[in-house]
Amino acid sequence: MTKMHNQSISLKRLAGWLGVVGVSIVAGFPIVAQSQGILNPRPSIFNEPPYNQAPGTTPGTTPPVAPTAPTAPTAPTAPTAPTAPTTPPTGATPDAANNIVALAAANTSFKTLTAALQAAGLTETLSGTGPFTVFAPTDEAFAALPQDALQELLRPENRQLLVQILTYHVVPARVQSTELQPGEVQTVEGEAVNVKTSGNQVTVNDARVVQPDIQASNGVIHAIDRVLLPPNL
Repeated sequence: MTKMHNQSISLKRLAGWLGVVGVSIVAGFPIVAQSQGILNPRPSIFNEPPYNQAPGTTPGTTPPVAPTAPTAPTAPTAPTAPTAPTTPPTGATPDAANNIVALAAANTSFKTLTAALQAAGLTETLSGTGPFTVFAPTDEAFAALPQDALQELLRPENRQLLVQILTYHVVPARVQSTELQPGEVQTVEGEAVNVKTSGNQVTVNDARVVQPDIQASNGVIHAIDRVLLPPNL
């Protein structure tokens, strides 16, 4: 009993000594250390930077933001087709290239006639709306006149006579060769020409139609092989 009692006392003393020592150890740490949590450690350092950074990032930097997908380019607007003009350009005359004067000037058989029309001042009239039918002498027909006659007719002082002769070749209507009937046909000059037909052959006074129905925008041309002279000359 005495031995067990002594052991019990020894154990109590040991426990009390350990308690005093534990208190002394704790009491021996500086107050600053206790306030910094040395006795109560902070959570694991793996929860703090740089260990909590996302993979592939540099410590101390903000994780990169995923790039925005590029916007698809807008298709270019197709250019608007230009509007066609509704009126002809200023100064343009409809069918100007196809009127009687233009066709005569473009035909190599009517060079003398073209010069005569210009000398007589009839180009503007025969470029008008018409309609006209012109029995047009060819260059060979004018060449059949006396040599000095044509030169005299083209002189300015003989202009009125030239106008009288040329207008005797013009009918104030569009008449195709198939529409010509035997008989007299009134001309712009005032006197009539005498038309004869025989099958497909047409004669005007003593001139023969060598090329009929040259179509113009303001009438028709019938080429003849002689110059017509008014009866009162």
